[in-house]
Amino acid sequence: MKLPLIALRPPRRTGKYALIAMHRWSKLFVPTLREAPADAEVASHKFLLRAGYIRQLGAGIYNYLPLGQRSLNKIIGIVREEMDRIGQEFYLPAIHPRELWEQSGRWSGMGENMFRLKDRKGADLCLGMTHEEIMTSIARNELRSYKQLPQIWYQIQAKFRDEPRPKSGLLRVRQFTMKDSYSFDIDKAGLDKSYDLHDAAYRRIFTRCGLRFVAVDADSGAMGGSQSQEFMVYTEAGEDLIASCPVCGYAANLEKATSRLDAVVEMEAAGDGTPELVYTPGCAAISDVAEFFKISPASDIKCVAYMALKRGGAGKPDAWHGVAAFLRGDHQVNETKLMGAVGAADLRTMQGEELAQFFNGPAGFLGPVGLTHNTKPLEDGLTVVLDKSLEGRKNLVAGANKLDYHLRNVTPGRDFTWTLSAEIRSVNEGEPCPQTGHSGTGCAGKLVVGHAVEVGHIFKLGYKYTESMGARVLDINGKEVMPIMGCYGIGIERILTAAIEQSNDKNGFWLPASIAPFTVVVTVTNSSDATVAEPAAALAAELETAGLDVLLDDRDERAGVKFKDADLVGIPYRINVGKKAAGGIVELVTRATSTSVDVALNEVVALVKERVQEDALLLTVEGSL
Repeated sequence: MKLPLIALRPPRRTGKYALIAMHRWSKLFVPTLREAPADAEVASHKFLLRAGYIRQLGAGIYNYLPLGQRSLNKIIGIVREEMDRIGQEFYLPAIHPRELWEQSGRWSGMGENMFRLKDRKGADLCLGMTHEEIMTSIARNELRSYKQLPQIWYQIQAKFRDEPRPKSGLLRVRQFTMKDSYSFDIDKAGLDKSYDLHDAAYRRIFTRCGLRFVAVDADSGAMGGSQSQEFMVYTEAGEDLIASCPVCGYAANLEKATSRLDAVVEMEAAGDGTPELVYTPGCAAISDVAEFFKISPASDIKCVAYMALKRGGAGKPDAWHGVAAFLRGDHQVNETKLMGAVGAADLRTMQGEELAQFFNGPAGFLGPVGLTHNTKPLEDGLTVVLDKSLEGRKNLVAGANKLDYHLRNVTPGRDFTWTLSAEIRSVNEGEPCPQTGHSGTGCAGKLVVGHAVEVGHIFKLGYKYTESMGARVLDINGKEVMPIMGCYGIGIERILTAAIEQSNDKNGFWLPASIAPFTVVVTVTNSSDATVAEPAAALAAELETAGLDVLLDDRDERAGVKFKDADLVGIPYRINVGKKAAGGIVELVTRATSTSVDVALNEVVALVKERVQEDALLLTVEGSL
């Protein structure tokens, strides 16, 4: 019986020698595909399937095959190393009792995104989307004194979300792996420190994983809290939009981004300057109104009408309330900002009967003049929200709540009032950066808007969970106080997909050695030729002994097939061992640059190690954009 080739090499941590079985491509399960399935749209999805990293089990549910699992394990290893520097690892249940989520108020708040089930006794359970409630219950039961704080607890495990539209491979799924951590501090200064520790740890993690990332201000969403920051990787596959300034480095998710607005030249008042009814047949669109009045869309008041969901809580039923959002005609409503402004759990567009109820007018001709609104958001009646860009404006055009009619000479504050004003618009590309320079003047940069993938998110939760769930400790004066919390997440699979999105070509992709399934593949160009196969196997063993992850491609295939597969599967270096090996020469191929160089057989190991080290050093320079 032919025994597998083994190599003697020191494990990276212990320094003691161990026997390592050689990884041979002929023995591995690597089901590569020449073409991606038709439903694979983004690059990472196509290449993860073609390279044999994943296979789909169901909508948003994937099997991770050996190459994929090796990469994910390397990512997890990096995450664990960096998190162990600042916190302690837990492993918590993925199945949770309803009671804890009721205590936090999120059992109903999570809506249909939460997987819910019952046990055989009829008790309500859910699959964990996140673990704030579970960690807070541990803190509530175990922490008694300020002397036990601060605490940073983390885990790495599966999370579940009933994603309504799974797509883009591992970017939008129903089961995924997350590193989630939680901090407990005695005061806000402590939370600031825990938040900064995570910020620094995340930057090290993403840098070591080879990502070119940007940290951006973000909306806290369902997590709540006072401050939130996302770590994003620019890619057209991303569903998030990021506004950034190339001059000062300002960056924010579009749900949070702001900008300065250039001054608008106001129209001259017509007639006596009071609102005047004007017949505007067929002018339902902003462009039609602007053309009819010969004005800029910035001088038209747009109305977007919604129904907003208000959670009942404390036994009260959920309820939908009317919301009218008014903003400039050249701006778009940012629904996340609007939801945050009014405290809504969800939004939907008003239907015809609802428009009749609140406006007594048709879509396309809605306006603010004459509306009756409530004084508090989402109470009985209509909530009217004015975008701050309309404050101080005058002589504007607005719908008259009457078919084929508009009003001109409309001035906010004089001709109509509102429930609240807030910035509810999305910024536009090319608008001035909101930052102020050292001289006190505005930054000269213009915002650039691009798609990005979120790979990590950190939140300052505040007291939301410790208050609702009754977690208390004694402070230095013996007074009972609530610990203050932070929450910090990293999507493990998203690191892999983002790395593929930023480093691919028509032939496949390449990963940094830190997260690639193997650092180098030794390709035997002719496996039946002993003068080629034997030095290739010896070289692979030497690379293993040098501490590199090596794959020996010993398959009985044509050299061209092996080269194509190696280009496809993400391994950063390839050493081709062919006829020149008899003269002590091999070919070293760098996948990222698609370049090759002939190298002496007795020098190639040192050269590969040197390049891997140089790559790691380069990543520390290029990581954070």
